[in-house]
Amino acid sequence: MAKQLRYFKILMDDESLLYFPGVFLTGKVVLELDDDTPILGLFFHIIGEGVVRLVGSGGIVTSDKENYIDFRMRLLGDNLTRVDTQSTLNLNQSMTRLLVLSAGVHTFPFRLGLPQGLPSTFLGNHGWVQYYCRSELREPNGLVHKNQQVFIVMNPIDLNLEPTLLSQPFHSETEEKLGFLCFSSGKIICRVRLDRGGYVPGESISISAHIYNNCSNSVKKTCALLTETVQYTSKNRIIQSEMRELASLEKGKIEPNSDFQWRNELLYIPPIPPTNLRGCNLIRIQYDVYFLVIPKGAHKTIKLQLPVMMATYPLRNSDGTLQRRKGTYYPSTLPMMRPWMNNHEGKIKSNITKV
Repeated sequence: MAKQLRYFKILMDDESLLYFPGVFLTGKVVLELDDDTPILGLFFHIIGEGVVRLVGSGGIVTSDKENYIDFRMRLLGDNLTRVDTQSTLNLNQSMTRLLVLSAGVHTFPFRLGLPQGLPSTFLGNHGWVQYYCRSELREPNGLVHKNQQVFIVMNPIDLNLEPTLLSQPFHSETEEKLGFLCFSSGKIICRVRLDRGGYVPGESISISAHIYNNCSNSVKKTCALLTETVQYTSKNRIIQSEMRELASLEKGKIEPNSDFQWRNELLYIPPIPPTNLRGCNLIRIQYDVYFLVIPKGAHKTIKLQLPVMMATYPLRNSDGTLQRRKGTYYPSTLPMMRPWMNNHEGKIKSNITKV
């Protein structure tokens, strides 16, 4: 059929290829034939899956997989014999598994309701969550023509439907002694406050902090970092973890026996995908604000970790209006992919571990 099959493609009704759980996935499979052609059937398969795969120098070290959608249908075949150029079925001919498609263009529509609770599409270095449709046209001689179309699922997070705790300020604090063995040069006390625990891209995280440098060493600088951590799990254990720095703020030196304050400093959230991989048990995504106090010399960096949620829809007032705050610049679109995943040297790794 290679010379007879001029065109074979899956066309989605939504050209953006972006779908939400619970909506209908609709489209059509289009064939164009040069001549009348016998076939056994046209089959359609919708697949959603999560895969984790860690590859070493000797090949695959470990892998795991879970399915979210596995739906099969027959678009043509099964006791049908001949279809004309408008895909009208002729049921009056002899009943047989073999049928003939006439020359011309044939269109076969499909429609499927996507399940609720699907995890969002994700592509990473060691795993992915992906959705696609596959169609197969089978010939009597055993030859199978295949076609595939990927589509994107976005499972949105609405901060207005999340626990109210995410809209409240929250705090973290630590107290660290500086020195070696029994020789102490004093201690540093650090208290950090975020204005809330849930945000959407385009907003800014308001950070307040008070650092007490009660020791004889100066503090080189203080930093606030927004990070993304991706964990890959196989056979119920974490096999790989990646961390990336997405945004940062920095303040300068703190002299010995003095203090310093951050007063509602704004850490802008760039256009990034939301946290959500709910429904996926193999890949976990987490966003954090790390607050770092970096003493001068060979002393260890003091760090506080404050997890935050990245949502799709922002908080609204009781009248439905947006809670716009200073430093808010909502992007018109959010990326589905993570270009920084191709950067294998995460900035945050060196910042946190270097002492």
